[in-house]
Amino acid sequence: MTSEQRARSGFWERSTAWKAVLLIIGCLVFYLAVGWVVGRVFDGEIDDGNPIGTASSTFFALVLPVAIGGAVLLLVTARLGWLRTIFGPQPVGGSRWMWVAPVLVVVAIVGHLGATSWSSWSSVEVLMVGLLGICIGVAEELATRGLAVKILRDAGHSERYVMVVSSLLFALMHTINLLSGMTLGTVAATLVYTFGFGACIYLAMRVTGTIWTAIVLHALTDPSTFLATGGIDEAVTDQTGGMSLLAAAATILLILVGVVAIFLVHGKAQASGDV
Repeated sequence: MTSEQRARSGFWERSTAWKAVLLIIGCLVFYLAVGWVVGRVFDGEIDDGNPIGTASSTFFALVLPVAIGGAVLLLVTARLGWLRTIFGPQPVGGSRWMWVAPVLVVVAIVGHLGATSWSSWSSVEVLMVGLLGICIGVAEELATRGLAVKILRDAGHSERYVMVVSSLLFALMHTINLLSGMTLGTVAATLVYTFGFGACIYLAMRVTGTIWTAIVLHALTDPSTFLATGGIDEAVTDQTGGMSLLAAAATILLILVGVVAIFLVHGKAQASGDV
């Protein structure tokens, strides 16, 4: 890192765990603020009952706010001089058992795609949901498996701590579903799933050595789930049919793997030099 970049990083260069929490809270507040502004400006284009009911609603209700948030995160990361560290090789390798995590995520994606009623979606709607997945993959992975993980590692924490806290922060991001009217029980189930998914994505990043794996898997998971269930944060275990059962089984297993991983993950990364 150059002296100019160090001067810009300032506060964030002195890493502590609570700064990772502050980062995620800041991301949520910014996303809600942008979503509110976009919603006010393009209110006539958004279907409040089903945000992905039409292509235009998907774009203005979800794609645009997430894309703006992701762009700002990338800009902040670049200004801090952290792009090379976050998007470069992982400082801690993975064990062979960790491969079960990305495999389960891929199986769930295949199950969702196979269970999708494609006739219910227009090509434009599918493309828009796919674009949403890309935006979510970049924004959420950069925030949690990128910036938050770097802060936690630079604070000197073990990889077990890094996995658990970053996965909890990832789950925390989904508590905003309460603001959209989702019931407390559904949100609680979503938090359990997102913790397990976040842990598996962390394992995928470790075993493949790059955050790009996490971004791609996440970018495929969300849109395939939306297309299969027909909505945002609908329960995948409520679907019927062979491929739906495959996706549901993989989803349950990846949650279990995320919990078991708490006892298996070890190691500790050296603080990055950011050169």
